[in-house]
Amino acid sequence: MPLHKYPPKLWDALRLKQGIYARLPKHYLKSLEQKEPTPVHWRPLGVQHRANPKTGLKERVQDVPIPIYYPPQSQDGLWGGEGWITGYRYTNNDKMSNRLKKTWKPQLLKREFYSEILDHKFSITVTPRTLDLIDAAFGFDFYILKTPKEDLNSKLGMDLKRAMLLRLARRDKELYPDDPAKRETIYNRYKQFEIPEEEAEWVGLTLEEAVEKQRLLEHKEPEPQFKVLVEKLVQELEMKKLLEPHVTEKK
Repeated sequence: MPLHKYPPKLWDALRLKQGIYARLPKHYLKSLEQKEPTPVHWRPLGVQHRANPKTGLKERVQDVPIPIYYPPQSQDGLWGGEGWITGYRYTNNDKMSNRLKKTWKPQLLKREFYSEILDHKFSITVTPRTLDLIDAAFGFDFYILKTPKEDLNSKLGMDLKRAMLLRLARRDKELYPDDPAKRETIYNRYKQFEIPEEEAEWVGLTLEEAVEKQRLLEHKEPEPQFKVLVEKLVQELEMKKLLEPHVTEKK
């Protein structure tokens, strides 16, 4: 007899279907769906079988992704999908010797980036691959806005994306207040990424942050009882006054 009604693996999915979790916006719940990130440390072959180059016989392909560990500090930078890989190496590259456990870590660099939308400079920890991706996207803002959540894999990156989308949605005049022409040029340059402000407010929020935001939206301050009674009394007096007959004197 099973110990639980539902397997523990389904608990997180079932939790989103009840209580305050079920009242979260649909577009936010959709963003929580797990998607496979773009492979970084391995290249998928995309086929199940291939011909052996020596024998020509058909053999099965083991297309298994490499397990990657993303440390907590990766959420405070932009690592471009890179992480820590744990494996083994031979002493002095001698396969007859003992294997030693080894962890390969990406090279980290501290670089300063300028955001046109936010009009601010950020000092962020990145990897060489991130710099290549920013160059390929033709700018820091384009990289943040174009890259999906599963490829950014960074809380800092999603917070920047939310701030950029909110500014694009509001089109406030705080950006370049002394140069309206430049402000319109920036807004028009990133117009393709605009989404409604109601959606932009939820982009990149963790589940705990989203639940707290929903709780504050639903929270209503208790109204004092005397105010309710006073309003009720005023309405009753107004209704009573309307029901009283009006006497008009003839001149």
